[in-house]
Amino acid sequence: MFHPSPATAVIYRRILKVSMPLVLSLGATTIMEFTDRLFLARYSLDAIAAATPAGIMALLAMTIFLGTTSYVSVFVAQYTGQGRPEMVGRAVWQGIYVALLGTVVLGGLAFWAEDIFALAGHSEEIQGLESIYFRTLCLGAGIHLAGGAFGGFFTGLGRTRVVMLANMAGMLINIPLDYCLINGIGPFPELGIFGAGLATVIGWTVITAILLIAMRRGEHARFRLGKDRRLRLDLWLRLMRYGLPSGMEFFLDIFAFTVFIFVVGRLGTMELAATNIALNINALAFMPLVGFAMGTSTLVGQAMGAGKPDDVKVVVRASLVLTFVYLAVMSAVFLFAPEPVLHLFQPRDMDPAAFAAVVGMGRTLLMIVVVYLFFDGVSFIIYGALKGAGDTFFVMTSRFALVIVVMILPLLIGVRLGFGLYYFWAVSCSFLVVLSVVALWRYRQGKWRGMLVVEKIPPE
Repeated sequence: MFHPSPATAVIYRRILKVSMPLVLSLGATTIMEFTDRLFLARYSLDAIAAATPAGIMALLAMTIFLGTTSYVSVFVAQYTGQGRPEMVGRAVWQGIYVALLGTVVLGGLAFWAEDIFALAGHSEEIQGLESIYFRTLCLGAGIHLAGGAFGGFFTGLGRTRVVMLANMAGMLINIPLDYCLINGIGPFPELGIFGAGLATVIGWTVITAILLIAMRRGEHARFRLGKDRRLRLDLWLRLMRYGLPSGMEFFLDIFAFTVFIFVVGRLGTMELAATNIALNINALAFMPLVGFAMGTSTLVGQAMGAGKPDDVKVVVRASLVLTFVYLAVMSAVFLFAPEPVLHLFQPRDMDPAAFAAVVGMGRTLLMIVVVYLFFDGVSFIIYGALKGAGDTFFVMTSRFALVIVVMILPLLIGVRLGFGLYYFWAVSCSFLVVLSVVALWRYRQGKWRGMLVVEKIPPE
C-alpha cells in the first residue's frame, strides 16, 4: 500500500489549499456558462446555435487583455516569494491600467458585431442573435478585466478562498437572473439571448465588487494597494512583456476553436448544435483544469521568487496526479452516462425524435472528448508551470505554430475536401495531443530554471 512521505503530503495539501478554491471558482464560472446555454437551449434551437459561437468570439476578444491582467498573479507570487510585499500593490495597479486599455478596445469592437458574424456564413436569424450576445458581453467586458487583476492579487498570495467565494456569489446571482431575463419570469421582461448576456455582465459585476471590497481590508495595508496607484511605465511594460504572451496563448487557443466552431457551423444547424452542446459539457472538465493550472503557476512563482527551482518538479508532479484523478471521474460520466446530460439541452419547441439525432452525434463527440482529456490536462499543468516561471514567450510561440500547422490548416483542408463532423473533431483531438507533447519537451529542457519576471535582488 502506498504511503506518501510527510514532505509529499505537505505538497499535496499546499496544492489542494491553493488550487481547489480556484477549481471551485472556475467550476462556478462553468456552471454559470452551462446554465446559460442550458436555458438558451430550452428557449430555442436558434438561441443555443448562436450562443456558443458568439460567446467564444467575445471570449476571443477578451483573452489577450484578460490573460495579461490575470498574469498579475505571477508578479504577486514572485514578489511574495522574494519577501517584498511593498511591490505587490504597485503590480496590481499596472494590471488595472491594462484593464482600462482593454475596456476601450472591446467597447469599440462591440459596434462591429454584425460585420464579424456576416463572415461566418450562418443563417440571418443566427447572425442576428450572435451579434446581440457578442455586443452585450463586449460592452461589459471591462468589469471582467478588472476582476482578473483583483483576482490575480489573491491568487498570487495563495489566498484563493476569497476568489472562490466571490465567484460563488456571482453564480448565485447569475443563475436565477439568467433564467428570469431569458424567459420573462415574474417582473422581468422576456429578453431571450440579450437577457443571457445581461445576466452574465451582472454576475461579473458582483464578483469584481466583492474582490475589490476584500482588497480594502486592513490586513492588506502592507501591500500598499491604496497608496501606490501610479502608472509606472517600466513595471507596466514588464507586465505586458510577460503577461501579453500569456494572454496571446489564450487568444490562440480560443481562436483555433472559434475557427473550429465556424467550420462546423457550415455543416448545418444540427451538427453545430451537437458540437455546441458537447463543448459546453466538456467545459465541466475544461474550466477546473484552468484552476489547477493557475494554482500550479502560483506555487511555481512563489518557489522561483524564493530561489527554490527544485521545488517546482514536486509541485508539477503532484498537480498532475490530482488533475488525473479529477479527469478520471469526468471521463466515467462522459462514457457511461452521456444521454442524461445531453437531454438536458433539449429545446422545449423541438420534437424529441428530431433531437435524438443530436443526441446520437453528441454521444460520439463525448467519446472523442474522453480521448483527449488527459492530454489536455498535461498541457494545462505544464504550461501553467512554465508561465509561473516566466517562460511565456515560448508558451505563445509554440501555441501559435501548433494552432496554424496542426489545427487551422487541417480544418481548412477538411472544408476544401468536404469532410464531415467527425474529421473536424479528430483534428481538434490531434492538436491537443501534440500540444501536450511539446509542453513536456520544453519542461524537460529545464530552461525555466533560470527565469524570473520580477527584478532580481542580491542575496543579503
